[in-house]
Amino acid sequence: MLEVYWICFSGGVLFALVTLIVGDILGDFLGGFFHSLSMDHLDVLQPMVLVGGITVFGGSGIMLNQYTHLEPVSAAIVSLVISSLVSIGVYFSYIKPMKNSENSTGFSMKDLVGKIAEVTVPIPVEGYGEVVLKAGAGNTNQIAGNLDSVEIPSGTRVVVGKEIDGILYVFRYE
Repeated sequence: MLEVYWICFSGGVLFALVTLIVGDILGDFLGGFFHSLSMDHLDVLQPMVLVGGITVFGGSGIMLNQYTHLEPVSAAIVSLVISSLVSIGVYFSYIKPMKNSENSTGFSMKDLVGKIAEVTVPIPVEGYGEVVLKAGAGNTNQIAGNLDSVEIPSGTRVVVGKEIDGILYVFRYE
């Protein structure tokens, strides 16, 4: 059983070193494989959780075998419990928070009503120009119409009053 522990431990350490040295290349090569495993409902199958658990299983098995008088089956069970706890800890302390911290660039046009924007292309009294405003995790440029009865020059701060058919209708921000 000691050989199995050493293989698991050595494989995990080797994977960590290779990932550290050529992580981008390996990530591109194995990304499709792990991505197919890690569907939205199976985030626990992330490489960090799987390989980390296998490495901890091997390391704890070696330590239990060397420094305790447990029977091989008992040592394997304890090692499996330890690796499961560490994997759960890695998942909830690193993987899940990192997934939740991802920013979305998606937004709804209806969400832009009431936001402050800046005119980038002058908006005539009857016609369209362009505004830039913060939406989601970034900025977006949108076609804008005029709610005021005067031309709105570039650089003017405006408020989005309404949205109709994908066009934002704005008025001066005062």
